[in-house]
Amino acid sequence: MMTTAELETLRAEALALSEAERARLASDLVASLDGPADSDLAKAWDLEICRRLNEIEANPALTLEPEQVLAQARQRIQGE
Repeated sequence: MMTTAELETLRAEALALSEAERARLASDLVASLDGPADSDLAKAWDLEICRRLNEIEANPALTLEPEQVLAQARQRIQGE
């Protein structure tokens, strides 16, 4: 376990990194909180993404314009 002083030193060093380095470090730290990667879950998401892309390519009319999506979201937020 780190002392408060050690943690503050580490924090200061991390904040001195470039933006890209901080982003990579932050991503790695957040990923470490999620536990080990689940390859079955990743495969399931890949299949779902492919399924959805195929569905859209087969029927482009299913897609919405950004303005439509925002209008629907606003309606849901306002409880309409």
